[in-house]
Amino acid sequence: MASQQPSLAILVREPDGFTVWPGPPYPPGSSPPQRLPKTACSATSFSRDGSRLLATVASASATVYDCSSLSVIRSFDLPGLTAAALSPTGSYLQTFQKSSSPQVKNVTVWHVDTATALYQHYQKNLSKANWPMVQFSADESVACRMATNEMQFFDTNDFTKGIVYKVRLPGIAAMQLASAPGSHVAGFVPEAKGVPASVQIFSCDKDAQNQVVARRSFFRCSTVQFHWNKGSTGLLIVSQADVDKTNQSYYGETKLHYLTTDRAFEGIVPLKKEGPVHDVQWSSSGSEFAVVYGFIVIAGFGNLPGDMAFWDYSEKKLIQKAKAEWSVISEWSPDGRHFMTATTAPRLQIDNRIKIFDHTGSLQFIKEFEKLYQVDWKPESPERFGDIAELTISLNGIKIEETKKQGQGSKSAQTSGKAPVNVATKPAGAYRPPQSKHTAALQDKLFGGLAPTGGEMSKTALRNKKRREKQKEKKAGEGSSADDS
Repeated sequence: MASQQPSLAILVREPDGFTVWPGPPYPPGSSPPQRLPKTACSATSFSRDGSRLLATVASASATVYDCSSLSVIRSFDLPGLTAAALSPTGSYLQTFQKSSSPQVKNVTVWHVDTATALYQHYQKNLSKANWPMVQFSADESVACRMATNEMQFFDTNDFTKGIVYKVRLPGIAAMQLASAPGSHVAGFVPEAKGVPASVQIFSCDKDAQNQVVARRSFFRCSTVQFHWNKGSTGLLIVSQADVDKTNQSYYGETKLHYLTTDRAFEGIVPLKKEGPVHDVQWSSSGSEFAVVYGFIVIAGFGNLPGDMAFWDYSEKKLIQKAKAEWSVISEWSPDGRHFMTATTAPRLQIDNRIKIFDHTGSLQFIKEFEKLYQVDWKPESPERFGDIAELTISLNGIKIEETKKQGQGSKSAQTSGKAPVNVATKPAGAYRPPQSKHTAALQDKLFGGLAPTGGEMSKTALRNKKRREKQKEKKAGEGSSADDS
């Protein structure tokens, strides 16, 4: 007998606090019920497995909730609290507090159920690159931290032992523990004094410590992003340089590299054209990954129009296109049946809202906020949900609406019976980056020929085109003069 599928839940945080909604669908014309009365906080986050929820009040406290009942498990009074994070299953709480001197240990690993401080050390600075400072595998059987010139490992059954073994890596600036399983760890050493930057993978087995499993070196790299797959057999690395020496990108230079723990592949990922790497995502199986790269991004959020295309990946069919203008964040629900977008502060201070679409791209729900800070699906393992049989919809059965005139809302937003709030859609002019000469072709590939081509070139784009043509003619003339002489 199949086990019951878990229920969905959504965390919503506003200026006066956070609450938790049950997942969709919602009754037409009504707001979702609150599973938890709105509670004051300055930050919230789920444990990776979705079993526990952390809410903090800056410089004051941290409270851990059980996500099944939303009852308080434990509350910690923490003067000077700056940051806090739950371990993957919520067994441990890691906190960073302001410290007046190195003699005061300000990083603490707590056992949540007993409120016992298991491990403490002093850390001068806090940054996104080094927080959380103690990293855990998904099952919390492995825990480690980065220190000067080395990676240090703990016994998670007894943190009071302190550091039980170390992996030496002189000059290490970043590390990432593989999650599922916690069998390997990657360390990054930046470029220095003519020596190229490098990423090295080590086994987490105590008996195999300091033995390099895989290695990749590269120049023009100041920082990296690590992306381990499920199974911990492959590591994608986005290398980044602050300056692009080819002058093709204002935002610097990025490259995508791939390493496997069996050394079957160690090299750069071949991409069809040059351009920055924007995002990398592994599939839930860990056997495939997707890359968003290049100088043109057709579907954009933030200040861009927010065009979206919904595809049936297994059938390679376009299902529907939709729009979520001004969106700051977007996220699929754990069951793959809903897609949520949100406009949040402080990125955008007006028109804050949540939109929820179904997996076919149809708008199901929209809610407006005076100010919205955060919205997240409660994490769940995708394997706990069944397949979506109705995803295999034939493209021929889909009727695509004509483009609306500026000032009019989309038909889906106007006719959806599940949208409790009528929202007037603001006219959103398409943003065209300087390198947009291939936009039409890319739109045709991404949207299956159903996206608008964008019409005529703007005046600025036309001026730029004429200037480039004149520069080419000038260079050609100079070349001819040199040949004649």
